[in-house]
Amino acid sequence: MAVGEDVAAELDGRFGSPVKWPGKAKPGRLLQALFRAPVWLYGHGLGGLLGNRFLCLTHLGRRSGRRYRTVLEVVGIDRDLGEVMVIAGLGRASDWFRNIQAQPAREVIVGRRRFTPAHRLLTESEAIAVMAGYERRNRVLLPVLRPVLRKLLGWTYDGTDVARRRLVRQLPIVAFRPRAAVGESSGHLDVANLGG
Repeated sequence: MAVGEDVAAELDGRFGSPVKWPGKAKPGRLLQALFRAPVWLYGHGLGGLLGNRFLCLTHLGRRSGRRYRTVLEVVGIDRDLGEVMVIAGLGRASDWFRNIQAQPAREVIVGRRRFTPAHRLLTESEAIAVMAGYERRNRVLLPVLRPVLRKLLGWTYDGTDVARRRLVRQLPIVAFRPRAAVGESSGHLDVANLGG
């Protein structure tokens, strides 16, 4: 799941900035603080405490040029390609997704690693495999994950192959890797110690 976008922990670089919430109802103050916590941790050099389950994406607004940080859940890791993958939880309308389509992201932090990223959209078959692996690794979270997906997607996600195919058509999965690694054999993200 794209945690940063799903809970809209997308800030303009100032910690404690207002959070943009999807839909009309806003969660209470405690929940808002909880959702802001990952961005605050990354902003204070403590993102490594979150391990490799999340990444912090720094990107520029496509119209404003302002710097934004979005914390996203890592849904997959490809050790061979040195890629970490995230899902656009609000689909192609996600601000961070639209921003990186307009101009390259500035930085990715995952665990204790920082790099200037290149990105690519996964093919449908790649995205299906990533989501199947994510669900397998997170079986215990499925009772919570499926209602969240139902709300984001607007339809009941049941984890079948047909539903997974429909999900990845609606919510694109993006892979990030160090820019220097694109087309080169050296410079790959060291994923040896990343879970996955």
